Order: sequence, then structure tokens, then C-alpha cells
Amino acid sequence: MAFDLILRGGRVIDPSQKLDAVTDIAFAGGKVAAVGSGLKTDRGTDVRDVSGFIVTPGLIDLHTHVYWGGTSLGIDAEEFCRISGVTTAVDTGSAGPGNFAGFRKHVIEPSAVRILAYLHVSHAGIFGFSNRVMVGESEELRLMDPISAVEVADQNRDLIVGIKVRVGRHSSGTSGIVPLEIALEVAQEVGMPVMVHIDHPPPSYEDVVARLRPGDVLTHAFRPFPNSAATAQGTVKRIVLEARERGVLFDIGHGKGSFAFKTARAMLANGFYPDTISSDVHALCINGPAFDQVTTLSKFLCMGMALPDVIAASTVNAAMALRRPELGSLKAGSVGDATVISVREGRFDYVDVVGEHLTGNRKIASEAVVIGGRWWHPRPQPRS
Repeated sequence: MAFDLILRGGRVIDPSQKLDAVTDIAFAGGKVAAVGSGLKTDRGTDVRDVSGFIVTPGLIDLHTHVYWGGTSLGIDAEEFCRISGVTTAVDTGSAGPGNFAGFRKHVIEPSAVRILAYLHVSHAGIFGFSNRVMVGESEELRLMDPISAVEVADQNRDLIVGIKVRVGRHSSGTSGIVPLEIALEVAQEVGMPVMVHIDHPPPSYEDVVARLRPGDVLTHAFRPFPNSAATAQGTVKRIVLEARERGVLFDIGHGKGSFAFKTARAMLANGFYPDTISSDVHALCINGPAFDQVTTLSKFLCMGMALPDVIAASTVNAAMALRRPELGSLKAGSVGDATVISVREGRFDYVDVVGEHLTGNRKIASEAVVIGGRWWHPRPQPRS
């Protein structure tokens, strides 16, 4: 087989194969073609020397907002992914059934970066999220659009991976838990998981987690008090442990207000690692405190998670949450995406959403990505 691209001599960390070795990765026809040392080149093979760097499956950011131009919170997916090593950005509810067609045509289809989506159960998705206007879309039950959500999700199964809903005092107001119950009905009808956002009570963390099914995702899982997963004594709430036992998935979703070092330290000290680590990047947190996916991953590395576990939380674990096993792996036949990273040593300042700073000694940096078996420039190219 003639290879289109070979990444030569990098340290390959692929948790889906329990692989951690210096070796080569070859791509052909948009897929991973081979893994092994000394892979032979053809006249047309693009060979990239990545010795001294780490090669992982293409990073998946399970929680982003990339409906650029369609919502005030949207950021540009391609620009974000270049600096963050992300090859699959999962938009979580920026669009609802009333505006998903525009998201698909104007943003997703032209994008070089793969964009998948959780469809919001609210008609227009997260429509009022800016520095000047902050309207919780789930406050208004008249905007809940379950029948249309079922239709749109069913018609766009190639891109839509689940149903999104936001509950909490800021997002659902006096509607409380009702929007989640509507979202669960939609998800049941279309056979998809729910991703649920939680902020300040009501409803409580306990009320939300108790309703989730195997495969559903609770994002903002390590948020600060109130509605923290940890108790005041630094233990993990029993209902959280019970939810994990029945298959509920816990995602970070850092964002502007949803990740605290205090909570994370307690959870990690109890051996409760996140299933997935995501940035929840949007217009109000891309310049801090979330910044990007590699910064979010770096925080967990500096809090003691092993590098392969951190990588798993943004590759194979995320692919399983999406029910897309062809992603998040460098096994032959998988989608031809890869991320080239470095782990820099030094003193690095990290901040959470409540203003606590952590000085870490390592930082994960994106060096380049491979998308669809092709080397994709790591930085924007100058305009001609």
C-alpha cells in the first residue's frame, strides 16, 4: 500500500491500544493505515519527522461552542483547533431544531475540522449568551421544542450525537428540572444520550444525576460549590458514585464558571477521575479561564493524572461517549486524525473559574494535527 503520510519517530501514546512507544504512524485514503517502525515510503509520501514529540489520536473536545456567527457565544472552530490540537469539536447545544440547518450548512459542512453536535431541545439553542445579554433559554418552557428536536435529530444522524439541555438557576430559572425531563423524552425517542449542563440550584446536583441513564453525560461535573460533586468533607457524594456504577459519564466542561481546583482535588484524591476532559470553549472564556483544550488537559496533568489517562479522556473515552469508535484511536482502519503535542517543563500559571491559581511544572502544547490523513498546518498561514 502506498502511504499518503508518515509521522516518523514520535512517541505514540494511544490509550485505545494501550500503546506507548516510539514508532511510526502511516495514513492512506483518509484513514490510519499502519503502525510500526521503519514503514517504507513511496515517491508521493509526505514524511514528517516528529521525533522528540508525542503523537496521540486526534484530540476530541467533547464540549465546545463553535456556531460562529450564528450565536454570540460561538468561536471559530478551525482557528481554535489549530492552537488546541483538536481534530473533532463537539458543539453542545449552540443550535436547536429551529436553527440547526444554518449551523450545518454555513459552519459544519465547510469546516476542515470535524464538527459533531448535541442538539439543544430548546428551539433556538443557546441564543442569549453574551457580555450584555444573558437569557437562560430553558427558563421559557414555550421554547422547548421536543417534536421538532426529534425530527431534526433523526434527519441529521450523521452529525447529531445526542440531545443537550441546560438546567440550573441561571439557565432554567423557575422551570427547574422540567427541561431535563423533556430532553430525556426526546433522547429516548431517538435513541441518543443526553448531555446536561448544571449550574446553581435549583435543581440540585442530586436531582439531576438521579435522572440520568447509562451513557448520558453530566457536563460541568467538577464545578464549584454550590452543586459540587464533592462534599464539604472532601468525599464524593454517594449519588455520584451510584451514577457512575450504572454508566453515567462525567465530563469536565471547564468554561467560564464550571471548573474548580478545590472540587477537582477532592474528586481525584478519592480516585474519581473524569470520564472525559473538555474545555467548554466559547466567546466568554477563550481568553480565560478555559483558554483551550490543551490548557484544560494540562491542569489535570499538573494535578497528578498520568499523561496516558489525560490523553484517554480526550480520545478513546470521548469517542465512546459519542458512540463513534472510529474516532479517538490510531488503530489501522480508524479515521486518519492525529495530534502532535509536546509536554513542556517549567513554571506555568493556571487559573480556575473562582480565581484560584495553581502553579504547574508541565504544560501540554499543540504542535500540529493530521486531519483525514493529511498534515494540517498548525498555525494560520499568511494571506497571499
